[in-house]
Amino acid sequence: MKSFRLCAAAGVSAAALALAGCTGSPGPAPSSTAASPGESGPAASQAGGGGLPAVPGVVKEVEPSVVTIRTDIGLGSGVIYHSDGSIVTDAHVVEDQQKNPFKKVQVQFADGSQSEGTLVGVDDVTDVAVLKVDRTGLPAARFASSAPEVGSMTVVIGSPLGLEETVTAGIVSGLHRNMPPSKESPHGAIDLLQTDAPISPGNSGGAVAESSGQVIGLSEAYLPPSSGAVAIGFVTPSSTVTDVADQLLASGSVKHAALGVVPTDITPQLAQRFSLPTTAGALVVDVSHGSPAEQAGMKPGDIITKFAGSAVGNVTDLLAALRKQDPGQQVEVVVERGSTSQSLRVTLGNLGDQP
Repeated sequence: MKSFRLCAAAGVSAAALALAGCTGSPGPAPSSTAASPGESGPAASQAGGGGLPAVPGVVKEVEPSVVTIRTDIGLGSGVIYHSDGSIVTDAHVVEDQQKNPFKKVQVQFADGSQSEGTLVGVDDVTDVAVLKVDRTGLPAARFASSAPEVGSMTVVIGSPLGLEETVTAGIVSGLHRNMPPSKESPHGAIDLLQTDAPISPGNSGGAVAESSGQVIGLSEAYLPPSSGAVAIGFVTPSSTVTDVADQLLASGSVKHAALGVVPTDITPQLAQRFSLPTTAGALVVDVSHGSPAEQAGMKPGDIITKFAGSAVGNVTDLLAALRKQDPGQQVEVVVERGSTSQSLRVTLGNLGDQP
């Protein structure tokens, strides 16, 4: 399994900066540090929308909307969502604040000014959070309403390793990427954008923009070089960010469809141990009492092979199919039970209502 890294920085030191190829102690950085073509990969010079020559114009428009967020456990980045002081970021940037929502975070703006921010709401499923500062008239970013094209230019702005307002550039390398559940991200991450623009610790929650200056998403994670990866970063799409942010601002919570099972991937070893007929599908380890799955007749030991018309080859496939549904929808779930295949009709619940 690939080892994805969320990109919030857990504190910055001179040693950490040296490891990143920088020197000196953390402090104000140049207002814009644009990546060279070598840093972004050969494709960057051919990126859509004019390529690297277009980057300064994008930075001029987007940079005033990008902020640095400092908490007791480290730092990350954020983007001004509304001029009334609403700011979006990644939930893992403010995970310390989730334990104490009344604690303040320090928000530094592109002009150098600072304000204290309070946590409005967090959605761990999508890893999106909203902060609010007591300021108005802020330069809100423009968020794209549709997905970008593969090959189009990306400009990443944030505070990697505490270097505020750092800019890197690249292209959209892929769409609809999924991250499996892990210790860092127990819900996994679904339908992400992939980019080759360098993303580092501290970029989390910062802006990823296209050539028109619209924000196409927030920096989310990257594959570290130790995994053998070269410039593989992931972005939470703007459509997800705006949908979640609007729900958090309206009610403080977000609705997600829930099935009510604990699934696991089927390894060859697991299949052999329990004499399972296949390694494809999501094995149901447990079914929550009173859950939609239990009410539909699902049992531990069932293997989910199809969900709402989508083939399920592993747990990530199941999560991706589930995220496309809404609470209250009825879907067909095909399970393998022993030597037979059964079709169950499940009325999905709301994740926040599950036991």
